[in-house]
Amino acid sequence: MTSDPAFRTAPRPSRPQLRAWRNAVFVVFGLVGFTMASWLSRVPAARDRLDASTGEMGLLAFAIALGSIAGLVASSHVIARFGTVRTGPLCLAITGVALPIVGLGVALDAFGLVFAALLLYGLATGVGDVSLNVNGAANERAIGRTLMPLFHAMFSVGTVIGVALGALGEVLGVPVLWHLTFSGVVTIVATAIAARYLRPELPDDHAAGRREDGEREDGWRERMAGWRTPRILLIGLTVLGMALAEGSANDWLPLAMVDGHGLDNAAGAAVLGGFLAAMTVGRVAGAPLLDRFGRVAVLRVSGCLAIAGLLVVIVVPNPAVAVVGSIVWGLGAALGFPVGISAAADDPRRAAANVSTVSTIGYFGFLGGPPAIGFLAEHVGLLHALVLVLALVVVATAASGAARKRPASSADER
Repeated sequence: MTSDPAFRTAPRPSRPQLRAWRNAVFVVFGLVGFTMASWLSRVPAARDRLDASTGEMGLLAFAIALGSIAGLVASSHVIARFGTVRTGPLCLAITGVALPIVGLGVALDAFGLVFAALLLYGLATGVGDVSLNVNGAANERAIGRTLMPLFHAMFSVGTVIGVALGALGEVLGVPVLWHLTFSGVVTIVATAIAARYLRPELPDDHAAGRREDGEREDGWRERMAGWRTPRILLIGLTVLGMALAEGSANDWLPLAMVDGHGLDNAAGAAVLGGFLAAMTVGRVAGAPLLDRFGRVAVLRVSGCLAIAGLLVVIVVPNPAVAVVGSIVWGLGAALGFPVGISAAADDPRRAAANVSTVSTIGYFGFLGGPPAIGFLAEHVGLLHALVLVLALVVVATAASGAARKRPASSADER
């Protein structure tokens, strides 16, 4: 149970209400993964329909990245105005609206419309990501046990469902417009249902920026305080390294196994599947370990696993051993992002601002790291380029002590 004074001034939710809230958070996290995978699974078909060059497809990826970064930066200000209960579901619904517009742009061969819709999608995702994480962290505090890794595991489940439906759409020849329209409708309807069970992180929807004395923290400077707080920046470094460990595998692991270890394309894709499965298992198994041993110990062990796995993939020439290394890499990378978000949200009064800061730093790992690896790979080879990931994971592990629970949080760090 949290010790934050704001919680003590409001009636505590009943156990059924807490469970319903938790289940709603599971749903919305799954929907975030589902919407992302719905688009990504149809990128090849969209490219063919648009007759787009690689550079033009890169512009579409840039639209999502640009919107996401803008949304992350603006998120704490939006949440301070509207609260997470309104902001998160609204942003998720906007992504559900953006998907059919993307599909329409593909059907009409209107590159500009696709770009604009993906920019909107990225903006809504950036704001919504912070909002949903803050709300999930509040549920975690209210229930009194670790849940954030499980919420992020549900995101992974959503991506699997989205990719499976996309693959089915490809096999059946379903047009991108109809597929993305279906995905958008499912997202909007499911969000509307789940939103009924979400609860505010503080007594009312507008309390996210209220201090103990009742005054609101409305200033831009106050809501950017995370960028001036050493603990939050160190947590951001932990998230950055682990986000890069995850993002680099998503983009480069299959090719690294093909070019660096001699696997064929199918086997390289299967290795990525194993990595993602390991990430999911690590997040599910990590929740009870975090409750038992505490954040810092688990993050340090996780970092060591990621370092060991990366070293094996980079250095060991035996393909079978390298595959095992990729699994260990996935297990080690699983907890950094969700645990960092949970740690950033320890202070409910500044949760939105701090989560926004940490998420922005982490997203640079997701969005900026893979292109940097590609640039390095041009000069030193892909396996050697992964040394950049290794170095940042070492830094992330060294900084993980910042994730120690604050004395005012629900439990002391073990």
